[in-house]
Amino acid sequence: MPRPVLAFGLVLAASAACACPSPSTVRASYYGPGFNGRRTASGRIFRQGELTAAHRSWRFGTKVRVTNLRNGRDVVVTITDRGPYVRGRSLDLSAGAARAIGATGAGVVSVRLDPLCGPAAHS
Repeated sequence: MPRPVLAFGLVLAASAACACPSPSTVRASYYGPGFNGRRTASGRIFRQGELTAAHRSWRFGTKVRVTNLRNGRDVVVTITDRGPYVRGRSLDLSAGAARAIGATGAGVVSVRLDPLCGPAAHS
């Protein structure tokens, strides 16, 4: 368990968690059906209908609201895997998440990522 830190005469609670990632606009794609049933980098079994995503650096378990900038549709996903490993893309969505935001026809879409940290992440 992290120990409290004394700074500027105040006792601050140290956190084991990293700071919440900043919102951003990125290009996103989605996993093909060949990944269904395989183990992800987090150890979970990938199910294409679940609302999950892969990101190269965000912590596993991070919840993020993904908004399709073309149509305004959004979905909350959980980061469970690493990737994508294709230049110019920053997020791989499960097929279920891609369907939820209307991204399956386009293949690659511009999305806004709004990480949900604190109480909003647990609702």
